[in-house]
Amino acid sequence: MPVLFLTESDVEALIDMTTSIEVVERAFAALAEGTAANVPRTRARASGLILHTMSATASYLGLAGWKAYTTTTAGARFHVAAYDLNSGRMVALIQADRLGQLRTGAASGVATRHLARDDAATMGLLGTGWQAQSQLEAVAAVRELRTVRVYSRDESRRREFSEMMSRRLEINVTAVTSAEQAVAGAEIVSTATTAPSPLFDGQLLAPGSHLNIIGSNQLAKAEVDVAAIAQADLLACDRIDQCRIEAGELAAAVDSGRWQWESSVELADVVAGSIPGRRGDDDRTVFKSVGLAIEDVAMAAELIRRARDRGLGQDIPLDGPT
Repeated sequence: MPVLFLTESDVEALIDMTTSIEVVERAFAALAEGTAANVPRTRARASGLILHTMSATASYLGLAGWKAYTTTTAGARFHVAAYDLNSGRMVALIQADRLGQLRTGAASGVATRHLARDDAATMGLLGTGWQAQSQLEAVAAVRELRTVRVYSRDESRRREFSEMMSRRLEINVTAVTSAEQAVAGAEIVSTATTAPSPLFDGQLLAPGSHLNIIGSNQLAKAEVDVAAIAQADLLACDRIDQCRIEAGELAAAVDSGRWQWESSVELADVVAGSIPGRRGDDDRTVFKSVGLAIEDVAMAAELIRRARDRGLGQDIPLDGPT
């Protein structure tokens, strides 16, 4: 039985951010319901290369799947595979760089929908790379942004980014000259960088603000400081068990004695309504994202459905004989 193979260009043609947010939100609800299960990332290391693998089952979709990717000095290569739960057959293999960008942005979109103030209209964005684009696109999909202030170390890149995203989203995106300028007074802040150490003083986060932290999934790195974590009225993890082994910001806060894991909640429970999200307009909320395989499997399911409907992708003989 042939396996559907989808390229990066197929993924780009098949799905957008608005749909991705709905798909990922349903995946978080399934985690809360117990109709999906997520296995944290593991890493195998060799000289010059790391192989990262993660997996999930989604009975609500009838699929199981994995994401695997390599990182080297030349960059990263991503693939997602999906298997039919009844037969165990592989049904699709997907090039997953764009998929990963969309699902990471979508997770922040889901968190922002449930945790940011309904009237939040100003955003501070730290980072101007591939993931920063989807962070801004996702937040703009769930809140009516009037002003976005963006900062990265490279002046030309932040200027080009602000011009590109202003055109794409038809909102006012302005390049600023410091992280502090981006963050101060912003109602929503997103960090999407490779920074190994905190980017700004967490005390700059305004009462009522919401913070998405997505750039790091390593214990040795922290995009925000202990203050940003310790002062949060609510901190939601995409998955607490995975954050315990990958969220450097949270580990640093625990080590400081100013915060404890018992203060965190699962975003899945907020989405399902079993744990309240924002309680008051002055609450500071935080979402820490390290990236989950269930997001990839849910995105794969939607891509498979759409590809079949539209006749996109290639059939390749990977699954072997009956």
